[in-house]
Amino acid sequence: MKKVILGFAAFTLSLSLAACGSNDAEKSSTESKETQQVSQDAEQKEATKEKTADKSDSKDKKELVDVTLDKVVDGDTIKVKYNGNVDTVRYLLVDTPESKKPDSCVQPYGEDASKRNKELVSDGKLQMEFDKGDHRDKYGRLLAYVYVDGKSVQETLLKEGLARVAYVYEPNTKYIDQFRKDEQEAKSEKLSIWSKNGFVTDKGFNGCVKEKTTAVNKATPSKSAAKQPTTPKTSSETSTTTENEASSASTGETETFKNCTELRKKYPNGVSSSHPAYQSKMDRDHDNYACER
Repeated sequence: MKKVILGFAAFTLSLSLAACGSNDAEKSSTESKETQQVSQDAEQKEATKEKTADKSDSKDKKELVDVTLDKVVDGDTIKVKYNGNVDTVRYLLVDTPESKKPDSCVQPYGEDASKRNKELVSDGKLQMEFDKGDHRDKYGRLLAYVYVDGKSVQETLLKEGLARVAYVYEPNTKYIDQFRKDEQEAKSEKLSIWSKNGFVTDKGFNGCVKEKTTAVNKATPSKSAAKQPTTPKTSSETSTTTENEASSASTGETETFKNCTELRKKYPNGVSSSHPAYQSKMDRDHDNYACER
């Protein structure tokens, strides 16, 4: 009987040990699977992070093109030497007040913007960046973001209150969000163009710089002025005046054409506001280019 009891106890103990071993194995297997799942989740998360970083780097990557400054036209336009030619570059997404429009007024802060633009682009490595859309506008001008030593000229003009965000056309809108932040910053601080209520509009700028009145204007006419004839000009005198204008055109002082048809005979692509043949009446869209095709 004693042997039977001892045998039964041994059998029970073996069953208990077998059960414990089975539980330990199952627990070990579960822990192994959990560890493997955590490892897979970590790897997947890291891969997702890398993909996101790659997309971000791709978005922020700048493909800059080296150019050489030829001249500054105004606050948002310059001429550069690019691919062996002299090209006009119109700054993307910004607009500055007018500073050079013959037969038209100069707008407040127009000369300030032009001067500041010249300061920026004349000192340092000049580069430009194209956006996804067309690289040229209908007038043949290059459309680009401009940089000096890696710093955005457009952002500087916006931050200093010398430009507004404008001419927003998809898909050339890579930096529109940043530019709007720069504009809002200057607007909040009422810098330059934002210091005059109603000066900045959705279509441009309102107002002109008042002409300075000098002592000469108020003084008695000089002797040379007193000698000028006061009678109306005859047809022959008018003809002589036209001939004189043509003569001055040959010297580069000014060039006068009756209309765009006549102007294009000499300048097929039209002329910019800095050209001696430019007339504001021929610049119907007020973009500083006259008689463009």
